[in-house]
Amino acid sequence: MEGRASVEAVFREERGLLLAALVRRFGDLDLAEEVTSEAIEAALVRWPAEGVPPKPGAWLMTTARRKAVDRLRRDQAYAARLAVLQVEADRAAPAPPADGGLPDERLQLFFTCAHPALPAEDRTALTLRCLAGLTTAEVARAFLVPSATMGKRIVRAKNRIRVARIPFRVPDAAELPGRLPGVLQVVYSIFTEGYAASSGPDLQRLDLAEEAIRLARILRRLLPGEREVAGLLALMVLIHARREARTGPDGDLVLLDDQDRGRWDRALIEEGTALAEVALTGGPPGLHGVQAAIAALHDEAPDVAGTDWPQIVGLYDVLRGLAPSPVVELNRAVAVAMRDGPAAGLELLDALADEPRLREYSPFPAARADLLSRLGRHAEAASAYQEALALAGTEPERAHLRRRLTECPKP
Repeated sequence: MEGRASVEAVFREERGLLLAALVRRFGDLDLAEEVTSEAIEAALVRWPAEGVPPKPGAWLMTTARRKAVDRLRRDQAYAARLAVLQVEADRAAPAPPADGGLPDERLQLFFTCAHPALPAEDRTALTLRCLAGLTTAEVARAFLVPSATMGKRIVRAKNRIRVARIPFRVPDAAELPGRLPGVLQVVYSIFTEGYAASSGPDLQRLDLAEEAIRLARILRRLLPGEREVAGLLALMVLIHARREARTGPDGDLVLLDDQDRGRWDRALIEEGTALAEVALTGGPPGLHGVQAAIAALHDEAPDVAGTDWPQIVGLYDVLRGLAPSPVVELNRAVAVAMRDGPAAGLELLDALADEPRLREYSPFPAARADLLSRLGRHAEAASAYQEALALAGTEPERAHLRRRLTECPKP
């Protein structure tokens, strides 16, 4: 088990780099995925017995390339088709910038998969699954859809790339702004899965959260004039600043109300606040800039009671205009409850009861349960906690909800 754990740790670290390099080399996503998986399978067999090599990424790359070459030698028609696609991609590709272009092959492929020929949700789903290494179930959770639906969407996106002969290349400077929103959504979806894991024994997957922040920092260096890049980085570091206080010594979930704010990362809060100011200066506010402003208000408050809830509600009103969604309405309702009392918030939540995208989203019944409990409607609160418990994906969430359920006074 120890050997397998070591291999899986390397896999998490190296998979994205490996896949991006192979796609760039061979120009075919399916081939790259297949030989990446085969290289990992070979490592699972050999490394537990032989030990993890000093340069595991290089070992995986060499193995995957050999397997790709073997595949192409066996299938000459396939190889010829790839060769044609590669020539077309090389002709279409702009000359690289003097500074060497995008500094990370994964980021290059993020932009490639954000091609406008693909529907927006398919672009994000494909990138999350293939480049960030999320499972289909994790991607489905990010979109609040069933896993089977997401699996079909990912296959459809791959087929569209193949049929439309979309080249795997870095877009030129004129194309970057049009591709940027899709790339930002991909990076934020990775962070969201890291901040609140969809399943498993841990509440957070800090490796994913930190990878998303790293990619956003690269984007910020690459596109310093894009305020929404600053806004996204601000949002993520302001949320990530609370990571140490979000769980207790036993790994259990600690809600914002109960967190020890002395454990929050003040350096990240200062960085995020400054970036949020950049994002909100010089033009109309963008989606991520407004979200960052909300996060900054939470991080700057001395406690929950001292939080500027009226301003947070106002920012959610702005957010509703920029990107209306059931989750925005849910979060706004919670903020209204803090500003105007639990009855006002519950009325807004109950108006969302028939929203399909919230039926499988555990924070919705959990929020209702909290407000019902605060109103003394304990039997209804217990029922809502049970509903949230059935939907919760991680053990820390389930443990927290079980504890809240036992705290509800019995009739």
